[in-house]
Amino acid sequence: MIRLVPLSAALALAAGVSASAALPVGAKAPDIATQASLAGKPFPFRLSNALRNGPVVLYFYPAAFTSGCTVEAHDFAEATPEFAKLGATVIGMSADPIDTLNRFSVSDCRSKFAVGSASKQTIAAYDVKLPVLARSNRTSFVIAPDGKIVFAYTALDAAGHVDKTLAAVKAWRAAHPG
Repeated sequence: MIRLVPLSAALALAAGVSASAALPVGAKAPDIATQASLAGKPFPFRLSNALRNGPVVLYFYPAAFTSGCTVEAHDFAEATPEFAKLGATVIGMSADPIDTLNRFSVSDCRSKFAVGSASKQTIAAYDVKLPVLARSNRTSFVIAPDGKIVFAYTALDAAGHVDKTLAAVKAWRAAHPG
């Protein structure tokens, strides 16, 4: 008999596992080409294209419509105007299918920022796989327009991701005015 472990239980198990972003500050961020959704409308997203407009806050989260991911999405939605003032684009990434992300982008992201569907290859390239599930852990990156990672933070607790990435974008902007 096969037993399925609920997502919340698996996340609780994974929370005990120490995780860190394998892509360190200074590493070149792998390009991403995927389907994303903004305000319930799917569109093709490519990281290299987004970087032409300024830094990108790329955050991975385990699954749409789970309690921590909802809190994090609400926090990023509230902070999106401040990121935009600094010229930064915010995009969330999970292993969820695009139809789920279409709904999540409206409800939990409040149509403020895009969320993309992360393939197994993308999750592996960023080394953000949860050890227990075929999903990503909660890792936030700030990527400069040159494609280099200037900030990386991993913690399954949603608290702190927005504040830390906003501080990193502010620091990058102060060093790169205009």
